[in-house]
Amino acid sequence: MTSDAAPRWDRKMQQRLARGEAAALGELYDRFASLVHSLAHRVLGDEDAADRVTREVFGYIWENPDAYDPKQGPLRSWVAMLTQRQAVHRLRQAESELIRLGGDGTPDEVEEKVREASTAARADYIRTSMPASLRAALELAYFQRRDYRQTAADLGVTEDEARRRLRLGLQLLATAHSHAPHAASPPGYGRAL
Repeated sequence: MTSDAAPRWDRKMQQRLARGEAAALGELYDRFASLVHSLAHRVLGDEDAADRVTREVFGYIWENPDAYDPKQGPLRSWVAMLTQRQAVHRLRQAESELIRLGGDGTPDEVEEKVREASTAARADYIRTSMPASLRAALELAYFQRRDYRQTAADLGVTEDEARRRLRLGLQLLATAHSHAPHAASPPGYGRAL
């Protein structure tokens, strides 16, 4: 989905990064480091590996600020995409190295593991990015096992509104399964940094 009107903060941040403002990188890090780390950890399942990916993602952004195009969507989504690509790249590397060293598994099993981890990370990202009203309805239904009537009562909305929120939230989450991990990375990205 493209948008000609990216949020002002996103455009200004991209411009500041392009000018080489170190303070801009600090602000970007403060805003998105937990997102980057949690997505990387969700894919890799390893704290140290997630730390490395976090450093690599922010290093890439610093070195390639013009790679982000505000017309293509929010900066948050772009940062999440970079994170997922780098984490998937690292997961493939690690799993392939294990197989090469005589560990269990096949290349097909590696790709299945990558697909599962990538889908889970995308679902987490979608859930945390959706409007609070949808997220609250889904969390009541999923974590607290409420049906739509109980969800409506808990949220103080009509039953129709609760059903609408649940349906829309589930439709958004379903898109996590329809987006397979992308093998291609931005130029120069995904290789050892």
